[in-house]
Amino acid sequence: MAFESLSDRFQGILKKIKGQSKLTEANMEDMLKEIRVALLEADVNFKVVKEFVNSVKEKAIGQEVFTKVSPGQMVVKIVHDELVSLLGADQCEINLRHKPTIIMMCGLQGSGKTTTSGKLALLFKKKMNKKVLLVAGDVYRPAAIDQLVTVGKQVDVEVLNLGNKLSPVDIAKKGVEKAKMENFDVVIIDTAGRLQIDEKLMQELVDIENAVRPDEELLLVDAMSGQDAVNVANSFNSKLHLTGMIMSKLDGDARGGSALSIKHLTGIPIKYAGIGEKLSDLEIFHPDRMADRILGMGDIVTLVEKVQEEVDEKEAKKAATKFMKGTFDLNDMLAQLEQINKISMSSMLRLIPGMPKISEEDKQKAKESMKVTKAIICSMTPEERKNPDIIKNSRKIRIAKGCGKTNQDVNRVLKQYDQMKEMMKQMRGRFNGKMPNF
Repeated sequence: MAFESLSDRFQGILKKIKGQSKLTEANMEDMLKEIRVALLEADVNFKVVKEFVNSVKEKAIGQEVFTKVSPGQMVVKIVHDELVSLLGADQCEINLRHKPTIIMMCGLQGSGKTTTSGKLALLFKKKMNKKVLLVAGDVYRPAAIDQLVTVGKQVDVEVLNLGNKLSPVDIAKKGVEKAKMENFDVVIIDTAGRLQIDEKLMQELVDIENAVRPDEELLLVDAMSGQDAVNVANSFNSKLHLTGMIMSKLDGDARGGSALSIKHLTGIPIKYAGIGEKLSDLEIFHPDRMADRILGMGDIVTLVEKVQEEVDEKEAKKAATKFMKGTFDLNDMLAQLEQINKISMSSMLRLIPGMPKISEEDKQKAKESMKVTKAIICSMTPEERKNPDIIKNSRKIRIAKGCGKTNQDVNRVLKQYDQMKEMMKQMRGRFNGKMPNF
């Protein structure tokens, strides 16, 4: 997960300083030395590390700041604020004031730009209810246009496919014209990936920029490329007027050095982060929330947003009503398992302050247990699911055989159901049988 190793180091360092009754020159120097080493090991640029440590030291020296809170708490706040500043200070979302908002996607060959264009289209459509047009402007890479068409179908977004006979500049122009005529909110132009030294293709981007005047010019950079991401950003920005970056594979970069360096060294903000391979795995980059996660403070706002996105609100209310009426059956239990299955619990737990990390072994055990439970419930008849009390030994044997499990497995699921019913009784008593106001 992003910044995982750095987060572990920072939490250990700050835990020690929190335990100090007062700050001295000696313990401050020890802490700053550990922070410096932690950042360098996370592949943060040396110049950035030097400025970060100096800034923390300078702000921590004034004795007057320690009058209201403990020295340790004050240092944590200073480090947090400096991390936010390093990551970009202000959240920088896409400017959607114009209609259509024109977005030009740029990046190196093989960076995943076409897929990311689809991810961005889905995010605008799903979260912001925008009508999006994808424009297939990569006329050089074999099957690039077909790939964008496929991605467009997957996210249910229209793709302008004019083949490879026209120039990318003309395709971009026609895309903007179509977006204006057909009342699209956003038009995303997928351009060809290029090498930094490819002057011809870099000039083509400049020509597209001059022809359609994009509101946003986004560069896709790979978090796993380390400090080379900074060089890529500077190279593109020397030719174009980049407004932001999308950092892909941030979920796979446990160190996070490029994310912590790139804004400070290039001046270009990170606007979105790729956190997985699914088309829904793109999220708005919030510097303050990311700093919270690094320092082990959790990220409750993102947690709530993710739950709201993934959980069907109508189904949740329906289940809650049945909870309170005491009519919850195994069909409802299966529905809840389906809802839970949509959410990556390990990633959710990372957003809760103070929660321990879950091992890969524990995650696998939880997945297998959920699969077994689902298989057992699906092996029951509709009558058995609706009224589990009728499931006696002969029925248990049939259910177990039907799904290839054991009687003990069936008993475990029924016991789990009974425990949920008992919990519901307690809730009904607590709320006098009425739905609580959430």
